[in-house]
Amino acid sequence: MNTTRRTNLWRQNRTAYLFLLPWLLGFFGLTLGPMLGSLYLSFTNYNLLTPPEFLGVGNYVQMFTDDPTFYGSLKVTFAYVLFSVPLRLIFALLVAMALNKGIKALGIYRTVYYIPSLLGGSVAIAIVWRKIFDGDGLLNHFLGFFGIDGPAWIANPNYIMHTIVTLAVWQFGSAMVIFLAGLKQVPADLYEASQVDGAGKVRQFFQITLPLLSPVLFFNLVMSIINSFQVFTPGYVIGDGRGGPLDSTLFYTLNLYMQGFSFFNMGYAAALAWIMVIIIGVFTGVIFLTSKYWVFYGDGKDERG
Repeated sequence: MNTTRRTNLWRQNRTAYLFLLPWLLGFFGLTLGPMLGSLYLSFTNYNLLTPPEFLGVGNYVQMFTDDPTFYGSLKVTFAYVLFSVPLRLIFALLVAMALNKGIKALGIYRTVYYIPSLLGGSVAIAIVWRKIFDGDGLLNHFLGFFGIDGPAWIANPNYIMHTIVTLAVWQFGSAMVIFLAGLKQVPADLYEASQVDGAGKVRQFFQITLPLLSPVLFFNLVMSIINSFQVFTPGYVIGDGRGGPLDSTLFYTLNLYMQGFSFFNMGYAAALAWIMVIIIGVFTGVIFLTSKYWVFYGDGKDERG
């Protein structure tokens, strides 16, 4: 009886399985398989040229006890996440609120502001950014018209992170579009009722807009943190490709790349990658656990229901 039921169930769902087959092949062949392979390599000494040599937890011990670049790259990456994520989300929300005023040609503005999110992670844009903030770049030429002698932004370790964070903020378009969609769902009668009660714009923002927008903010925050921890191209191109000057652009992913493809320590690079997976998982988990205190939904209930 159970065999007959399973056969009938398979016949009923085989079309769905057929459509799912490309995704399943991609997941097991291109995602899960390489992940398990990298997990194994993280416990080995592997230089891409000879067979892996099993080390146990040797790579992880070296990472935490005998690799200053590991802690240096974590420091640079955490600083980038700390500044870029809030600034990008704040800027995206401000622009979304400005576009939510019923302006004409909203679709054009939305498209124009979204384009940097599509282009911002490319090598071409990073090269343009380098030319803008170079010592004799466009920005310093502009400042020269006002008699201001601008610094060599990308050659000075005190300023280069500012330029990379600015590039991250410039890529606010995707978060802005999601914020704008959320703002469209906020009932206008709530603002009208609050005006009757004498609430000003600031009070409306903190008591109406922000609470009702918290699910959208939650989504944008999680995605921004995940993407920011994986930053690579701006640091590689705007810097010197090796984390300079003075390791001020030695992002975690850049350190991982150098270990794997410059120094041929692929086993150690795989261990670095899995530590990054854990770090991102911890941050994401903390956000999910704390969301029940600040994420609210349209039915007036928080995440706990």
